[in-house]
Amino acid sequence: MMNGEDLFDAGLKADLSANAPLAARLRPRKLDDVVGQPHLLGEGASLRVAIETGTAGSMIFFGPPGTGKTTVARLVALETGSAREELSAVSSGVAEVRKVIDRARDRRGQAGQRTILFIDEIHRFSKAQQDALLHAVEDGVITLIGASTENPYFEVIPALISRCELYEFQTLSKADIRTLLDRGLALRRQDLRAGDSPVSVGDEVLELIAAGALGDARRALSILDRSLVLAESRGLGRLDTATVEEAAQRKLVLYDKGADAHYDVISAFIKSLRGSDPDAALYYLAVMLTGGEDPKFVARRMVIFASEDIGNADPRALEVAVAVSRAVEFVGLPECGLNLAQGVTYLSCAPKSNASYLGLEAAQREIEKHGALAPPVFLRSTGYAGAKSLGHGVGYEYPHDRGGYVAQRYLPEALRGREFYRPTAEGEEARVQKFLEAMRALRRGASEGGET
Repeated sequence: MMNGEDLFDAGLKADLSANAPLAARLRPRKLDDVVGQPHLLGEGASLRVAIETGTAGSMIFFGPPGTGKTTVARLVALETGSAREELSAVSSGVAEVRKVIDRARDRRGQAGQRTILFIDEIHRFSKAQQDALLHAVEDGVITLIGASTENPYFEVIPALISRCELYEFQTLSKADIRTLLDRGLALRRQDLRAGDSPVSVGDEVLELIAAGALGDARRALSILDRSLVLAESRGLGRLDTATVEEAAQRKLVLYDKGADAHYDVISAFIKSLRGSDPDAALYYLAVMLTGGEDPKFVARRMVIFASEDIGNADPRALEVAVAVSRAVEFVGLPECGLNLAQGVTYLSCAPKSNASYLGLEAAQREIEKHGALAPPVFLRSTGYAGAKSLGHGVGYEYPHDRGGYVAQRYLPEALRGREFYRPTAEGEEARVQKFLEAMRALRRGASEGGET
């Protein structure tokens, strides 16, 4: 039976086989060949420096699938000359973890060699399995590299997180995917036998694959590989869209989240929410998710929308939007699309008001025009020695001593009677409107009677 190090090396050799998946054959053998993640692997970036100087400690890589987490984990081992072990969180138990630790302890004691343990899908490890790693990581017996498509703060125990550096991998850009597709195409052409004619692949098809891969390098290369196999088997001279979509087993959407489509579709999405059209909003949500848009970006816009366009007409809208945003972080794609859809339909059908937004704008314009005025002296802080001698707090009326409502004014004298917030008659804001009318009348009456 092969140990973890043998399995690791066997995996690398299998990557080189002509029968191996294209993504495996293109797996980089050095850092400079890695595509994407410049914030981690660019010149002078923290992870690159740690790898090149041999000072990389235990760490957890997290982010979407197909972004290079496993590749970089393998490169850490290769670059540092460490012994390598791999465990699958799906099939390994505590006993397997302890065997790896025992082998690592032996290596360190006998040859002074470091052991890197790579655990894919570490979020699937139980608490007991994670606990079994703690002392070995703490003592440096193993250097742990965990990979996860989930946010580790939700899935990995705090004690293990505290012993690791966290590195977030970003979805690959369309330009990154195009680079990988070009490499894959070149490698596939090398596989041709003498006399065989290569299938021509135009830029428009590569653009379609790059957009439809949703930032996942493995998916992009798999679609390209399967498309070329289909085209070659049918004697096609040029790869067409229909063949690509058949290979992908779905309709590919040309959506460039870095260009006009990104701005046009999110604009249509927000305007559909504002126009109370859940059907259109769901359609544009589907366009964005199918095209690889970051669901966290969509959720953030929904949180903004809840306050900007609904406000106090339905205060629960903000609660729903924030809950959706949290769910997106917790669940991830593809299931978080359900959370987004629920939020979209709620926000679309909620009563609308931009009164809070307009009120803030009006107050900001006032400050830009006349500067920030000091509050009335009776509203100023009394929390320090000498404040009362300055008159701070003198004359302040505590509303709870007067049944909850007082006629006292709170704006600076120069702004007496100004109204920045003007609630509408929509939803819950209709009640707020009546309440404010009564309170403002109370303050006007007090002002006319000469009370401050």
